[in-house]
Amino acid sequence: MESIILKYYPDIAESQRESFRTMFRLYPEWNDKINVISRKDIENLGVNHILHSLAIAKFIRFAPGTRVMDFGTGGGFPGLPLAVMFPECRFHLVDRTGKKLKVASEVAEACGLENVTFQHGDVAECKEKFDFVVSRAVMPQPDLLKICRKNISADCHNAIPNGLISLKGGELSGDLGKLLSSSEVINISDYFDEPFFGTKKVVYTPAR
Repeated sequence: MESIILKYYPDIAESQRESFRTMFRLYPEWNDKINVISRKDIENLGVNHILHSLAIAKFIRFAPGTRVMDFGTGGGFPGLPLAVMFPECRFHLVDRTGKKLKVASEVAEACGLENVTFQHGDVAECKEKFDFVVSRAVMPQPDLLKICRKNISADCHNAIPNGLISLKGGELSGDLGKLLSSSEVINISDYFDEPFFGTKKVVYTPAR
């Protein structure tokens, strides 16, 4: 199963490969107990969830020390695959659903990820600052940015300004609204050639 990751990231370390192997093993086991991923979709874990999360790693190579919040992480996507890919960065995963966050926490521990923290509750309760907020199809981009802008630091350590990076699908003019002109939209099919990614996008909006 990890071959789908190695297809696009052949140079990752053995420790990272082992973490992805652990994800491929544990998510189906947990999904039998807690419905983190649709029962019909768990067989597509590699492409539709892990690789999809890693599209962000094609868009940007986070500099060491980068702090990232995953808003609405659910069972750990895109945060956990990104934490494996960027071990020198810090990831803070936030979600309101405790049982899903428990799965993410258990998977992170099994993967030996020491660069991940978790918060159960509303992002409004989070006072920390981050370089980027990442999210996967949680809500329209303007609403998301309005909520999390307070958590995005003005200090920039990467090749692009700090901001919001979302994974979305389909036609986005309605989703982006007034942010359409200031956002960058990238077709994930430019990175990955699986049919699933035909309508999927990475959307980046600077916070300022």
